[in-house]
Amino acid sequence: METRDLYVKTWQDLASEKSMVFLVGPRQVGKTTLSEIISKSFTNTLYFNWDIPQHKARLLENPFFFTELVRKDPSAPLVTFDEIHKYKDWKNYLKGVYDKYHSAYRFLVSGSGRLDIYQKGGDSLAGRYFLFHLWPFTIAELGNLRKEMDVFLKDPLGIPSGGSEALIEKWKRLSSLSGFPEPYLSNRVTTYRRWTTTYSSQLIREDIRDLTGIRSIGEIETLYFLMPSKVGSPVSIPSLAGDLKVSYNTVQNWLAVLERFFLIFSITSWSKKITRAIQKERKVYMFDAPRIEDPGPRFENMIALELWRAVTNWNDLGHGQFSLHFIKNKEKQEVDFLIANNRKPFLLIEAKHSESTPTVPLRKFQSALNIPAVQLNEEGEGYRLLSNEGQSILIAPAYQWLSQLP
Repeated sequence: METRDLYVKTWQDLASEKSMVFLVGPRQVGKTTLSEIISKSFTNTLYFNWDIPQHKARLLENPFFFTELVRKDPSAPLVTFDEIHKYKDWKNYLKGVYDKYHSAYRFLVSGSGRLDIYQKGGDSLAGRYFLFHLWPFTIAELGNLRKEMDVFLKDPLGIPSGGSEALIEKWKRLSSLSGFPEPYLSNRVTTYRRWTTTYSSQLIREDIRDLTGIRSIGEIETLYFLMPSKVGSPVSIPSLAGDLKVSYNTVQNWLAVLERFFLIFSITSWSKKITRAIQKERKVYMFDAPRIEDPGPRFENMIALELWRAVTNWNDLGHGQFSLHFIKNKEKQEVDFLIANNRKPFLLIEAKHSESTPTVPLRKFQSALNIPAVQLNEEGEGYRLLSNEGQSILIAPAYQWLSQLP
C-alpha cells in the first residue's frame, strides 16, 4: 500500500505556518485517505463530511459543533472538513471558523477544484489558508528517488540513477492502469476498464451537473470522449465547436469546466524571445492517460502529468512561481514542454518515443533561450549528455529522469 509520504510532508510544511490548509485534487485520487493518514498524527480529531446527512444536519444546527469534541489531552484538535464546498455558503462559513478558532484548532479542508477557483481575486478567505494539490500516483512519487529542490534547480540535468526492473514495471503500470489509486493498486486491466468507464460518467453526470447547473451534460461527455484524440497537438476550438454543433464560447466554457473538475489540464504556448513564435495556442492533457490509445501521445501525456505534478507542488511549497508551457513557431517546429520560473525559461523537455538523437527544434530553441534541455525516450536504459552551443542536452529514458523530480 502506497503511503503518499510526498504529500504528507507537504501538509506538514504548510500546516506548520497556517492553521487552515486546503487539499484539492481530482475525484477518487485519495484525498479522504490522505486526510486519514494526516489525522493519525493528532490525538484529538474530528471528521466532517457534507455528503453524510447526519454531519450536514449537525453543522446546520450548530455551526461550531466541533467545539463539543471530547479531548483526550490538551493538544490542538484537527478538524477535517470533507466536501464542504457543496455547502452554498462554505466560504463565509470557513472564514468565520478561522477567524474565531484558528489559534486553538487545526483545520484540513478537502474537496474538488471549487476550493481553489477563488484564489485569483475576491476571495473572502484570502490570507487565511494555504493550499496544496493531491495528484494521481507518478513515477517520481512511486520511485522515491526524488532530489532535493535546491539540488535540482542547480543541476536539472544531473546524471540519473541507474534503471531498475521495479521502476520500469511501475512506469508500465502507470501507462496501462493510470495513477489513480483504485486501478493502479489493483494491478488489473479489467479493474481499470470498469473504473474508467464509471469514473468520467459519474463525475460529469453527478458533480458537474449538480455543481454547475449545466444542462448539456451529454454534449460535455462527448467533448471529454474526444479529448484523447486531441492530445499531442494544440487544441482547435473551432473544430470542436463544429463537431459538437455548438458555439466557440460554449466549447471554451465546457473545456474550462473539465479543467475545473480535474478531468483534463492544459498548458499554453511560450513566445518570449522566440522568433515567429505562435501565441495563444493551448494543448490539453488527460489525468486518465490510458484512455489515449496512440502510444506516442500517451507517452507525451504521461510526461505532462509528471511535470504538472512537479510544478504545481513546487508552487504549493513556495519554491518559486513555476509554469509549464510548450513552444511552437510558424514553421511548425515544436518542443513539447518548457518549464519557466518567475516568467523566465528554466528547462526544455522533449518527448520522443524512441529517437535518441536531439531533434532540430530542441537544438534551435535551446540556442535561442540558452537553457538546459532534456530529451526523454520511452525505450532504452542508458543516458547521454551532449553539447549544443555551450549548453547541454540530456538524452535519457523518461522513467529514469522523471523519477528524480523533486
